[in-house]
Amino acid sequence: MAHPLILTLDQNGFPHRWISWQHACVYVARDLVAWDAGDTSFTFYGGLSRITGRRSALTTRSIIAIRGKGLSGTALQAVPPLSNRELFHRDRHLCAYCAKELSSQKLTRDHVVPVSQGGRDLWMNVVTACRPCNQQKSGRTPEQAKMLLVYAPYVPNKAEYLILSNRQILADQMDFLARHVSSASRVRV
Repeated sequence: MAHPLILTLDQNGFPHRWISWQHACVYVARDLVAWDAGDTSFTFYGGLSRITGRRSALTTRSIIAIRGKGLSGTALQAVPPLSNRELFHRDRHLCAYCAKELSSQKLTRDHVVPVSQGGRDLWMNVVTACRPCNQQKSGRTPEQAKMLLVYAPYVPNKAEYLILSNRQILADQMDFLARHVSSASRVRV
């Protein structure tokens, strides 16, 4: 059975990243967990002690805060990495021009200001587009192509990005992250 990812936070409670259960066990074993949260806990068993004959075990919860340097309150403002998967999730698999909801295989990344015109590959300059709309727009801006944007691009915050990047979020993790998502977000929480 595959174990879900563990949500790590800084000591101040700001979301940081997803880690495997193995990494969580390392933090627990090294006493680097400042505090934990969440309704879900996991116990992982190791080998038998030669001295006691007892099996070793480590328990961790689904959300753990790691000791060390705090990421500060600006951690939620950090720009997350851009990928098509997270872009399509941010935009709810809707074409920014025709508003059709499509599968990832039928979607593309469109640069609002095309790269050929100096546009950059940044969250604020990309939207999800279906292949026909992207081909129709071609190397033009929406204004030049006379195609209106149905929605505006935006940069997801760290909590939104963590939601976008994990397909198997536990309910307690989602509840925690949802408290850090902007009310203007298109991310479904």
